[in-house]
Amino acid sequence: MSLFHRKSRQADPADLDGDTAHVEDAAHAEGVAHAEEMEEAAPEPVDDRPSGGLSERGQGPWDVSEVPDEAEGYLDLGALRLTGRDGMELRLDLEEETGRVTSATVQLGQSAVQLQVFAAPRTSGIWDEIRTEIAAGITRQGGTVDDVPGPFGRELLARIPAPQPDGRLAQQPARFTGVDGPRWFLRAVFHGRAAFDHEAAAALESVVRDVVVVRGVEAMAPRELLSLRLPSQPGSQPPGPEGEDSSESLEPFRRGPEITEIR
Repeated sequence: MSLFHRKSRQADPADLDGDTAHVEDAAHAEGVAHAEEMEEAAPEPVDDRPSGGLSERGQGPWDVSEVPDEAEGYLDLGALRLTGRDGMELRLDLEEETGRVTSATVQLGQSAVQLQVFAAPRTSGIWDEIRTEIAAGITRQGGTVDDVPGPFGRELLARIPAPQPDGRLAQQPARFTGVDGPRWFLRAVFHGRAAFDHEAAAALESVVRDVVVVRGVEAMAPRELLSLRLPSQPGSQPPGPEGEDSSESLEPFRRGPEITEIR
């Protein structure tokens, strides 16, 4: 159903490897191929968004408890549920050692957003702390970063050194956003034109606002990655009479089309 990109180690919400290592991915290929051009076109970050963002999750993303049980039209990825858009392309990433799905990347046109969801403390958010760690990591890599207000609250506008096919480094724009929910934290990293163009980012921001997070009731350590899974394919067999899972018929680790288009 999708191309599964294998990652070598445990994801962390402040880990930059999950972003800079994606420069070869199909979802980001166009943005990376023109990294220098994008850098020249990108304006210097400005603080022109509403102070403090539009709301604290007042317009999404949502916890599963906030969505009616009968709500339809969602693509079920386990801890994340997404709504489709015309021309939307989805790719899931695998952790190499365990084979589990660690992130979902959605592409629309020349822009993409990588989504990961983590456990968080019951009484406090973790985005302020994680944002500081990400900014420090980008600076250590030789990149630049600005902490500005955005539609989801504070966010980071960054330019990260990224290798090109000829071996040179170019400054790749990336935009890091985070949302603290009830016992979960959602990280959304925008690439391509959405990293610096507000108008180009609008459609992907809408995708993020429609995300539903299914945290589960089990005890988990803060920053522990919530599990994602391959979505059910149209025409796949339903669970058996005893409720057993029939997903083996999907053969999720067989290489298929590199990108899944959702209409």
